Amino acid sequence: MHRLRIKFSRGEEVKFISHLDIMRLWQRALNRAEIPLAYSEGFNPHPRISIAAPLALGVTSEAELMDVILSRWSSPHSFSSTVDQQLPCGITINQVLNTPLNMPSLQSQIRYAEYQVGLKTDRKPEDIEESIVLIMARQGLPWQHHRDHGPHHYDLRTLISEIRFIDLSSKYCTIYMKLRCSSSGSGRPEQVTAALGFNNYPRLIHRTKLILITS
Repeated sequence: MHRLRIKFSRGEEVKFISHLDIMRLWQRALNRAEIPLAYSEGFNPHPRISIAAPLALGVTSEAELMDVILSRWSSPHSFSSTVDQQLPCGITINQVLNTPLNMPSLQSQIRYAEYQVGLKTDRKPEDIEESIVLIMARQGLPWQHHRDHGPHHYDLRTLISEIRFIDLSSKYCTIYMKLRCSSSGSGRPEQVTAALGFNNYPRLIHRTKLILITS
């Protein structure tokens, strides 16, 4: 068997497609490209495909990561050139790498995600920067997120590694965020902007990088 790690982009065209549908999209594309997928064992075998840190609806990305286990060896170049022809607009393969089969699961390696967030605002740069300083200086930030079964209470501050003001142009503010993204909790950019005092939902949330543990 052979393991490939694929880095791909998700653009505006597919930002409202659910994670489950993205998995189906990839499976169909790989099947059409006649990629020799390896399957799980048991009564209901499924292709051994895993995507790290699924995106929320409405979020674009240039840094999605996916591991695919193949039943036989395939070169990264051959995989990329063959599969690329089967993908819809909005999904682009950026890189394909050989990956050891004995490496830990992709999901277990993710630690942080970086985002670029854009908001329409009348606030001044110094006001935004002051809000960032105040958030980063806090020891804790009690927060709650409503789920289907009720509110989920947690400390939002523990999920924030870094926030940085980038610029303000034509009343459009851009902010960089580095948020925790792991089994112990994941930060959501729209909740961070709310904590910063922005009342409106971001007009842009774009994931620029996934950071993996190195050892």
